[in-house]
Amino acid sequence: MAIPVPAAGAEAARQSVACTHLKEGIPTVTIIAVTIGLFFAVNIGASGAAASMGIPYGAGVVKKQLALFLCAIAVFLGAWLGGGEVVKTIGSEIVPSSTFTNAIALIVLASAALSLFLANIFGIPLSTSEVAVGSVVGAGIVYQSVFVGKLLWIMMFWLLTPFAAFFIAIFATYFLKIKAVQSLLATSKTAPILAVLVVIMGLFEAFSAGMNNVANAVGPLVAASLMSKESGVLWGGLAVALGACLLGHRVIETNGKKITTLRLEEGCVISGTGAGIVTAASIFGIPVPLTQITTSSIIGIGFAKHGKSVLKKDIVVQLLTVWLVSPVLSMVLSYTIIQLVIVQNVYPIIVMAGVLISVFGVLKLIKTAAVTETNFTKDLLRKVD
Repeated sequence: MAIPVPAAGAEAARQSVACTHLKEGIPTVTIIAVTIGLFFAVNIGASGAAASMGIPYGAGVVKKQLALFLCAIAVFLGAWLGGGEVVKTIGSEIVPSSTFTNAIALIVLASAALSLFLANIFGIPLSTSEVAVGSVVGAGIVYQSVFVGKLLWIMMFWLLTPFAAFFIAIFATYFLKIKAVQSLLATSKTAPILAVLVVIMGLFEAFSAGMNNVANAVGPLVAASLMSKESGVLWGGLAVALGACLLGHRVIETNGKKITTLRLEEGCVISGTGAGIVTAASIFGIPVPLTQITTSSIIGIGFAKHGKSVLKKDIVVQLLTVWLVSPVLSMVLSYTIIQLVIVQNVYPIIVMAGVLISVFGVLKLIKTAAVTETNFTKDLLRKVD
């Protein structure tokens, strides 16, 4: 039976509980949850954050190690100075913060991490923001405590921000085509200015990534009172920065090689557009997919330069697939694990297993069919030759 604690003795009771925890040691579930959260943050830094400096590195403006070091500083400052609003959203505005016990926080983070792992196996790029939100929603569905209005608001931003990036990039590219602007860019004095500007825009993009993405890793920990919001953005920011600095080499190498055909001014447009949109969303506490926003900017530049031919069906399908699969996959995993481990209800698990098998089966068949069609076309062309 619960014993009511008078207001005057509330602080004494809190201190008594704290002393008991100190004597008994930190619970294992807490240690695992915090470890998974910070490990998730490290991987966010190694992938999304490190990619933000790919343009200046690919253009030869900065060396790889310096680019990663600058990225680590920028992403930490973004998380530390501006990550609090998105942490609040992830932790208390999609589902009530009371939903997050230590075990629920652990399952939510584990589901997000497992979703990314499964996606990597099947070669499907996922958004960490969408995966994190999906995991939280899965927990909320179990306890019927999802704030639907807030969730729809976030999903609207997921849909609108890539479109905004697309049209901003088109407008910027047409602006760069103006003869007076092209004449100015062609002068020798402009090149050093553009080199500095593309680094600044890369750092701005890393800063915005820190603002928005740190919440994906520490939001559930803050909601479960395993960390304060201040500690969450501090340690989460450090973990993201560590991931960018120590583990971002391959990502920045790949990203840099892929974008070397872009001119410096186009790189500024891509980084500046993505960073501006993500920063604005972060101020209002909205987790948004930076990768999809950046991709839409690149498509926008291609559309302005080459017309409708750049809007290939497979690119649009891939964006929509990421938009749908990211939150759904993590939501299903979170819901399933909570039902099995916490609620101990087996029947929903059978349904969820069927859904997962069906989804991955269809994706595998689509991928196999595409490969088969490509090989058939190659063989046919070879015979014709």
